[in-house]
Amino acid sequence: MISVVIVGTGRMGTLIRQTAEAARGVDGAPVFGVAAQVGFELDELAAAPAADAIIDFSNAATLDAVDAYVRRTGAALVSGTTGYTEEQLGLLHALGEVAPVLHSGNYSIGVAALRHLTAQAVRELPGFDVEITETHHNQKVDAPSGTAKLLLDTVIEEEAAGDRGDYHPVFGREGMVGARDPREVGVHSLRGGTVAGVHTVGFFGEDEEVTLTHRATSRQIFVNGALAATAKLVGKPAGFYTFDEILFG
Repeated sequence: MISVVIVGTGRMGTLIRQTAEAARGVDGAPVFGVAAQVGFELDELAAAPAADAIIDFSNAATLDAVDAYVRRTGAALVSGTTGYTEEQLGLLHALGEVAPVLHSGNYSIGVAALRHLTAQAVRELPGFDVEITETHHNQKVDAPSGTAKLLLDTVIEEEAAGDRGDYHPVFGREGMVGARDPREVGVHSLRGGTVAGVHTVGFFGEDEEVTLTHRATSRQIFVNGALAATAKLVGKPAGFYTFDEILFG
């Protein structure tokens, strides 16, 4: 049985715990044991017992406490927290020196496929303008979403690999912005209601348009992916891993 500590007591953290406690292996035995779950009372994390893995779907403000826990226990870290600064992302990468660390802005298998399809479309539609739109519930605190950033990175990397110049993001547009720079990638965030997550990558050419969309109807898909990744990450050598590497590698 894999022992886990869960950081986050909101909707995602609660669903992760419920799903983990209900998970059973082929022999009917529990797959996970929840050693502790903490919210913003980070002193509790400092006192939490050592576990095989820590699953963090909370807030960027908890990173220092998560970092200290991993360094104290050597637990594998599965992080789905978004909104990190570049400095904080550097801290996550550095944690890979002492434990297996996985950070992803999205744990959906469908989104992993969307990223691969986006890369293929960039290669096969040279010269098309690319725009990324993401929609989430009205309680999401960061924008753009971590998934939108993943898709943006995919577009920019593929354009660079094709020797088509340096592409750059434009986060929304307002006022007299002038004609669209052919090397910009528009990124737009919508917020409202209880939307679990919709991500669209649009490719706009002369007289034609290609649109790729992933629509999440519940948070359960992210929970399932995170727990599957946790089971595969535990026991890996120390290092910083991507979702693709762990799930499909």
